[in-house]
Amino acid sequence: MARADRRPPAAGVEWEFDKVTFTRELPRGVVTKLLVERAEHGGWELDRVRITPDGLRRVVLRRKIIRAVRTA
Repeated sequence: MARADRRPPAAGVEWEFDKVTFTRELPRGVVTKLLVERAEHGGWELDRVRITPDGLRRVVLRRKIIRAVRTA
């Protein structure tokens, strides 16, 4: 699913992805509010949004996976 205009991920960076689907009955403002809530409290960022011809919103969110490294 890589697109030509996207930068390749940095070496050593791992991402966790979450797919969310919103029906067309939900207003745009409500969807925005829900996504902002996930971003502020869960550390998620918007990766991709697809709106199908029937109005279904498919959203992919991502966040970095931070691995703890032992130093001792």
